[in-house]
Amino acid sequence: MLDLQSLDYAPATAARPLLTDVSLKADIGRPVLVAGASGSGKTSLLEVIAGLSGQLRGSIRWKGRELSKRQRRWLSGMVFQFPERHFLGLTIAQELRLGHRRLDSDQLQTALDTVGLTALRMSDAPERLSGGQQRRLALAVQLLRGAELLLLDEPTAGLDWSVRADVLNLLSNLSKQRVLIVVTHEPQLFHDWGCERYRLRNGCLEPVTTLPGA
Repeated sequence: MLDLQSLDYAPATAARPLLTDVSLKADIGRPVLVAGASGSGKTSLLEVIAGLSGQLRGSIRWKGRELSKRQRRWLSGMVFQFPERHFLGLTIAQELRLGHRRLDSDQLQTALDTVGLTALRMSDAPERLSGGQQRRLALAVQLLRGAELLLLDEPTAGLDWSVRADVLNLLSNLSKQRVLIVVTHEPQLFHDWGCERYRLRNGCLEPVTTLPGA
């Protein structure tokens, strides 16, 4: 459903491309895991897919149709490594309602239930949530937007082991109905995932059957 072909990308200040000839395919029910060291370009790859950055070369297609940056922004829901830095609402309710003209309480609760947040007070500030809860809230925001493509940047970083297991289970469930791509420097945490696996190294994306530490 998502098809990247021969992408090159370089930040404006870079002397050479950070991503070179990157290609991958992703579909519903088969999440994609991209592993790589810090600074390898994992976040940049997600930002290009999400339409937050533009590629120098190559195409990004959805259901066979090439998409512009603007179209990719509408399609994608990106959850950053530190989602609390991107929250704009003063309360959980405000954060969930941002960008919506109408959103009833049932829709809000359904989104929260889907991501495993069933007992939150809507009047609480997002910054008061734990790291795992903040990631779940960020996911709920993207579900309410109707994002068909979920992009997760280091979703397990900084979480304790019990919370990590819950987050991994949540992502696995979400991938059954949406295209999902995860980038991580901790591939060993995903050892039992049924997914397409890649390694990003020296700007190149390599398909692999077993990632280091898995």
